[in-house]
Amino acid sequence: MRASRLLSILMTLQLRGRVTARDLAESLEVSRRTIFRDMDELSAAGVPVYAERGSGGGFALLDGWRMDLIGLTQAEAEAILLSGAPDALAALGLQGPAAGARAKLLAALPPGAGVQAQRVSERFHLDPLPWGRRAAPPDPRLRTVAEAVWNERPLRVRYESWGRETQRPVDPLGLVLKGGAWYFVARSPKGAAIYRLDKVRALEVLPGRFTRPAGFDLAQAWRSGVASFEAGLRRHAARLRLAPGGLSWLHLLPSDISAPLLEAPPGPDGWREAEVEVEDFAAAAAQLLCLTDHLVVVSPAGLVDELRRRATAVARLYSQGTDRTAEPRGAGRPRLRPGG
Repeated sequence: MRASRLLSILMTLQLRGRVTARDLAESLEVSRRTIFRDMDELSAAGVPVYAERGSGGGFALLDGWRMDLIGLTQAEAEAILLSGAPDALAALGLQGPAAGARAKLLAALPPGAGVQAQRVSERFHLDPLPWGRRAAPPDPRLRTVAEAVWNERPLRVRYESWGRETQRPVDPLGLVLKGGAWYFVARSPKGAAIYRLDKVRALEVLPGRFTRPAGFDLAQAWRSGVASFEAGLRRHAARLRLAPGGLSWLHLLPSDISAPLLEAPPGPDGWREAEVEVEDFAAAAAQLLCLTDHLVVVSPAGLVDELRRRATAVARLYSQGTDRTAEPRGAGRPRLRPGG
């Protein structure tokens, strides 16, 4: 504990120059008397630290002296500082340690490079959530899963997927944050699978420890699982035509639909035509309706019928006069699909 505090003091002095005993005591949550003892210990160890009295005084290191703890270049330090995700760190309970690591990294850089690297946070900000989405409140189960991942502890999970619940023991191998939602990759008696945290209905840490698979690659496992899941959703081929005015609305569609349309060359009338892969007709219709009359489905007939049915239901709803308090008929309601 003391060694870590002494290192923190040293890094703070290297980063900030002159610091008062009060500021050090408050940041390290110790008394000023403890700070004075720590300064004596640093001085006894050969660190040229000195104190200046007065309103602008404080502790400082001898000009030109520094302890180089790492061999990072300025560009490497900038890349590390840019890769942070504050919300994710906070959810995992690592916000404090991450802030300390950031300060130590900046302080350990050569003179001048720390100031330059710190400019990254002043010029770049990471916000991974789509427009219209707010960050969900921290899930209390996240800490439990994270600790099980760190410590290789098995879990018993009761999980809801596609309208049914299952319960099984799993070995959690890694956590993934995607689109503002937390997932974990786990191994079970039925094989490896991806679980969405907010679909977990009950969670229990089991006794003992498990052995991680040799050479397990979390990023590769995630990519493979996502590719397999998305391939299972693409059940139909559809031919679509996009009006010129629909280009500005393509961002509302999944990339599997928007990319082929964007890459298709426009015809003499400016319309673009492409064949894309879509999910079941209900899900595809819910996605495509956001482009209203900017997009026409040429085929298949089943998707055209689903769009016509939904459009008719909406037109019927809004042709019933000004009273919108009556619940719409069931035939007009979109079928919701549970996630993950």
